[in-house]
Amino acid sequence: MLSSLTIRDIVLIDRLHIDFASGLTVLTGETGAGKSILLDSLSLALGARGDGGLVRSGCHQGQVVAQFDIPSGHGVHRLLAENGIDEDGTVILKRLQNADGRSRAFINDNPVSVGLLRSIGHRLVEIHGQHDDRALVDPDSHRDILDLYGGLESEGAAVAKAFAHWRDAQSALQSQKDAMESARREFDYLTASAAELETLAAEEGEEEALAERRQTMMAHEKVAGDLSEAVDLLGGQGSPIPPIADLWRRLERKDEIKRLVPSAIDALGRALDGLEDARAALETAMRGTDYDPVVLEQVEERLFALRAASRKFSVASDKLPALLDAMRSDLQALESGEEKLGALEKALSDAREKLDKAAVRLSRKRQKAGSDLERAVAAELPDLKLERARFTVGIETDAEAVRATGIDTVEFRVQTNPGTKPGPIMKVASGGELSRFLLALKVSIAERGSAPTLIFDEIDTGVGGAVAEAIGVRLERLSAAVQVLSVTHAPQVAARARGHMLIRKDAKGKEEVVTRVGALDTDTRREEIARMLAGARITEEARAAAARLLDGTA
Repeated sequence: MLSSLTIRDIVLIDRLHIDFASGLTVLTGETGAGKSILLDSLSLALGARGDGGLVRSGCHQGQVVAQFDIPSGHGVHRLLAENGIDEDGTVILKRLQNADGRSRAFINDNPVSVGLLRSIGHRLVEIHGQHDDRALVDPDSHRDILDLYGGLESEGAAVAKAFAHWRDAQSALQSQKDAMESARREFDYLTASAAELETLAAEEGEEEALAERRQTMMAHEKVAGDLSEAVDLLGGQGSPIPPIADLWRRLERKDEIKRLVPSAIDALGRALDGLEDARAALETAMRGTDYDPVVLEQVEERLFALRAASRKFSVASDKLPALLDAMRSDLQALESGEEKLGALEKALSDAREKLDKAAVRLSRKRQKAGSDLERAVAAELPDLKLERARFTVGIETDAEAVRATGIDTVEFRVQTNPGTKPGPIMKVASGGELSRFLLALKVSIAERGSAPTLIFDEIDTGVGGAVAEAIGVRLERLSAAVQVLSVTHAPQVAARARGHMLIRKDAKGKEEVVTRVGALDTDTRREEIARMLAGARITEEARAAAARLLDGTA
């Protein structure tokens, strides 16, 4: 419920703080005292469109703070948590309005968007008047009201869930059809490309490894060339080893020479051994170098093949294996697509069957709830001097036009007089009738759920004593379920309130007027009701009548 309202520098209000209680509270005062300013201020805190013209003359900024005590289980708790706003059962909505038109919004001192402020505000307070149409102009709201009255939240959630499942099944089937169509168009290309990539058998990281191998082999190429020349010198056609070996053998066979130059023969032997060792070491070193012209050629050919495939398929060579897997998957999807397509079509059919059953079940319960609501509203109409009027809940069902909300279009219709054609409530009912229909509707659904605070702005305008009395009775009854604030000119309504606040204009200085709001005690309340009965000149008869009104409602 709305526990307090603080206003600063809004139009004729300089400083104002009001504490509210549960039950029915009325706000009264003479015409022009500032009742509309009070409601405009509250609307600003609830997220209404800002206007620099609301700021009090001479001030650069106005401020409105509305504090609410929220019952446990109310949907506002979840919405606040989703937006990261902490609360302990108390919610404070604040709006700062600058004279230049800019405004800022806060919830529990957290800066928020005006959209979030409005969303929270709509869940906490409903403001209704003769010309208010928010609750009645949109047929979608009629469906929500009917579901609320019938307690159909779980059935509605089941339809919404079934609808989402059906749409998911539609999406999955369409995706499969698109994939198959794409695969059919590219079958030949996919087949040839997959065969080419399978022959290539590229591996992830292969290009980088081959490039490093090639760079290493090219770096070793000069060393290998020098070693090769040395090996050729010692082991090729011009090698000195064969003639030296031949000379050594001839000298070794002649004993006389051996006696004359034994050291020379030994030196030749050692030279041969050294040359052989050198040749063997060079060959070993050559084999140890990472260079082989045949292997280098093979590496370069493999690199060329990988890079050519990378350019052809417009992917990095490392992605070629993944591309091959994707192509195989597409080909497999085409081969097994018909089987999967059949399964998805059956899943879609099953989902639609479940959705249709849930929607029909909800529609039947809506029909019953509609009849019950018609009877409940009809029971309220005679005392509101609408005994010749008829309220109907029009439900049009189209099983083919299923939505997340079901298959029904709900619209409240009224027939204000016998013989006239029923029509949408907003088009047929006059301002006074509209407010009374709204009151009857609110009384009928109050115990099934409503905003914690309902505000009725002069819905009793233009009605006589009996009707005003009936309105007061219903507002009082409504206040047993929710907090009700009523701006009224009807003494019959004011007399039934638990709390009574007077709105008046006071002079501030010589040339300034401000709006004040104060709670009335028993004596001042009787005097205010007498004023409402008699007008400017309050008579003893009016005071006596006011006392009887108050006594009659005690």
